[in-house]
Amino acid sequence: MDTIQYEAVKVALKQDKTGFMLTLNVHPDEIPDDLVRDFVGARYQVVMVRLDGNNQPMDRKENSRDPVNLAVMLCKDPEFAKFLYETSQSLEEQMTENDVADWLKLELNVVSRSDLKSNAEATRHLYTINQEFKAWKQK
Repeated sequence: MDTIQYEAVKVALKQDKTGFMLTLNVHPDEIPDDLVRDFVGARYQVVMVRLDGNNQPMDRKENSRDPVNLAVMLCKDPEFAKFLYETSQSLEEQMTENDVADWLKLELNVVSRSDLKSNAEATRHLYTINQEFKAWKQK
């Protein structure tokens, strides 16, 4: 089976009674000849991977996760408390869920975890902390 691979940028998404119409912008140097030659109406099986700012595949589960739920889940995870202690981010070896929540709110500079709904900077920082935690767990 031959595959066509190229990079594209989403520029529009419309919907009508038959479904969605996705418009992609493809650089002239990137568009595969086979795609240009295929007739309009040709069907494709599509696999797409979103790229992050470093042109690396993005973990969609991570970035689509509700930041408030992520914060709550981290606070409930005993491994996260252990991570905080072992990486010297907390001096307490035995942190309760409330201790972790207090640490997280202080670290993210929010009054409540629900503030993550409207605080993009704190949400980005939360995702960074979670990525560090995931890397720590893999060691």
